[in-house]
Amino acid sequence: MTIHNGTAHGPWKILNTTEVYADPWLKVRKDDVIRPDGNPGTHSVVTIKHGVCVLAYQDDTIYLTKEFHYAVGRVTLEAVSGGREADEPAIECAKRELAEELGISAATWTELTTVDPFTASVVSPTTMFLATGLTFHETNPEGTEQIECVSITLAEAYSAVCDGSISHTPTCIAILRLWINKPQFPA
Repeated sequence: MTIHNGTAHGPWKILNTTEVYADPWLKVRKDDVIRPDGNPGTHSVVTIKHGVCVLAYQDDTIYLTKEFHYAVGRVTLEAVSGGREADEPAIECAKRELAEELGISAATWTELTTVDPFTASVVSPTTMFLATGLTFHETNPEGTEQIECVSITLAEAYSAVCDGSISHTPTCIAILRLWINKPQFPA
């Protein structure tokens, strides 16, 4: 337990922090606070391992993962995503995840941006990449992953974002960014 004694955190004041849970992927903490309105309260924060999201693109085709995701309890269609190991550069994680999950390596890597998919209670920065100049190999998924590779056109991916068929936030942002800026990215 760390005593903060009124440490300012934006317009909040943190009085005390208690770690509630921790595992290799996430941590949960509860802060006793003075809220911006001056009243006492609590605020919980979940910190998830920093991650990457890779949109593999070639010849107007996007390669996505189709996989059951435990937390949402359904199969989702999304770009390759994964958590970074401690001190692992984002680009190295992106290359590793793309190779493991879809068996793809890329000649060209463009870092798009880093996003915070949730900002009220979750810390989960995700660095997004566009991978082009693709070469296809065998996959090497982790034991928890049963991934199907799905290839769709950029127009189909854009439509899937717009109709909600693709709902993974970093994937949506990467697809929309590619859709808007397609002429500046090599296929």
